[in-house]
Amino acid sequence: MFKFHQVKHIFDTLDKMRCLRKRSTVSFLGVLVIFLLFMNLYIEDSYVMEGDKQLVRETSTHQLNPERYVHTFKDLSNFSGAINVTYRFLAVMPLQRKRFLTIGLSSVRRKKGNYLLETIKSIFEQSSYEELKEISVVVHLADFNSSWREVMLQDITQKFAHHIIAGRLMVIHAPEEYYPILSGLKRNYNDPEDRVRFRSKQNVDYAFLLNFCANISDYYVMLEDDVRCSKNFFTAIKKVITSLEGTYWVTLEFSKLGYIGKLYHSHDLPRLAHFLLMFYQEMPCDWLLTHFRGLLAQKNVIRFKPSLFQHMGYYSSYKGTENKLKDDDFEEEPFDIPDNPPASLYTNMSVFENYDASKAYSSVDEYFWGKSPSTGDVFVIIFENPIVIKRIKVNTGTEDRQNDILHHGALDVGGDIRYFKQNRQCVTYIRLGEFKNGNFEVSDVNQKIPFDIHCMRIYVTKTQKEWLIIRSISIWTS
Repeated sequence: MFKFHQVKHIFDTLDKMRCLRKRSTVSFLGVLVIFLLFMNLYIEDSYVMEGDKQLVRETSTHQLNPERYVHTFKDLSNFSGAINVTYRFLAVMPLQRKRFLTIGLSSVRRKKGNYLLETIKSIFEQSSYEELKEISVVVHLADFNSSWREVMLQDITQKFAHHIIAGRLMVIHAPEEYYPILSGLKRNYNDPEDRVRFRSKQNVDYAFLLNFCANISDYYVMLEDDVRCSKNFFTAIKKVITSLEGTYWVTLEFSKLGYIGKLYHSHDLPRLAHFLLMFYQEMPCDWLLTHFRGLLAQKNVIRFKPSLFQHMGYYSSYKGTENKLKDDDFEEEPFDIPDNPPASLYTNMSVFENYDASKAYSSVDEYFWGKSPSTGDVFVIIFENPIVIKRIKVNTGTEDRQNDILHHGALDVGGDIRYFKQNRQCVTYIRLGEFKNGNFEVSDVNQKIPFDIHCMRIYVTKTQKEWLIIRSISIWTS
């Protein structure tokens, strides 16, 4: 049964929410959802106590169980509408058309150092003219200090005027009046009060930025304001998105640090913005983003190597403390991301657990793992459409399992495809070469093979006792 103090606790909480709603953009629906969650927790005492204990345990290690809330979030909080914020357009030109990718940055005044201009410069300098046609950059000057905003705006407009005129760079500000209460917040994780205020405001800064960017492009990537980009990062991102066509994903990660290089579908941005606003005082944004991903049923991290973005700031935006974090997977020089056109994969080898064939063809850091292959075993790739291949590269084994390589094998390609019981197969193959030390690489395939390629296969030429890891299969088309 409900106890009086429990009822009083709920109404006290709602009273605080009413005060919050006067100054925040969180909709009444959001308040209602939270109230329903409170009701659900307290109606059954026997469930409540154990549930609360579990929630406390999970929150203390920032490991909330997304499966517990996934239906509530999807069904009751499916916020698809924009948050009602009247932005100040500090430097904005009307967009003539929708772009492919928006790059969002939120920046506040730092006690030491300022890296925003260098970050913007890196975005533009590391992109070709053709890439720039598909990019929009949105900078949210989120500090409440108007003097700082004016100085930063002047610097940005002087250095990047041509990008602003071309509609590639927009500078905005969300006024303080739209922010929720930022004092007297819950001190989760024993953070000091000023730290809680900083990270809570940062969540709202990002929410308003995401809200603004929802309809600018097809995809959105978040950067921090102290980041260096790799050369042609846009092309690398576009290739990865193309390779995942038909695959469900919520977040793709192009850096392992903080809120750097996290990619979303733009249609998810309104829901993410509302999510950050609803739980703005609970935990830092990068932790919240992990839960958002899980609530939308992407259980595992999908991260790509090498990283496309590097943290370059030396001083943190919080109190100017030192922050020397670096992404050791970052590569600044150009690197060639494979095309890996859409294909179906098949192997007759015995697969270990869930290390299936598709993982060798993925851009993600994962691999195929099969038990001891025998002579005549195959690993086959059948392309959706015939292709012209320039280059092929196959790597087997890993650093910690260096003997799980293909000791004796060859790589073949086929062009004559037939249908057998609704399955497509190539009936003839031409051998391109043998594996050496577990690896295979060949260039100028289009000059060696006189036909468009429908199939490619890895062929085991001798039985081995060691298991086989196919770490990566990379294909470049002409």
